[in-house]
Amino acid sequence: MEKEPINNLMETTMQKIKEMVDTNTVIGEPIVTADGMTLIPVSKVSFGFVGGGTDFNQKNDKSGFGGGTGAGVNIVPVAFITVKGHRTEMIYISPREPSPIDKILDAVPDVLDKVSEFLDKDKE
Repeated sequence: MEKEPINNLMETTMQKIKEMVDTNTVIGEPIVTADGMTLIPVSKVSFGFVGGGTDFNQKNDKSGFGGGTGAGVNIVPVAFITVKGHRTEMIYISPREPSPIDKILDAVPDVLDKVSEFLDKDKE
């Protein structure tokens, strides 16, 4: 059985995306510096894909096919993993979005100050 034209179109596009985005894109090849430190680049990868097609009859009763696909890839370097001896560390390239726990920890000093002020007023 012969494959539908849209199947061929989709398979070709997906193969090209697989070639562009592999695990080496997210976690890069390690780089060893002269002093023995290993740097491993880490990237954020996102991509989108769209495709479509249609079969239509022509005047001479032959089938026709029209279709197309498109894809886009966005690769953003975000950090380096550094390894030296038994120490491993993550160094971010740009400020990262704080997690909810980071936000809570940042707020702790302010909360303690307000509680302390409240207790001092209560003593008076």
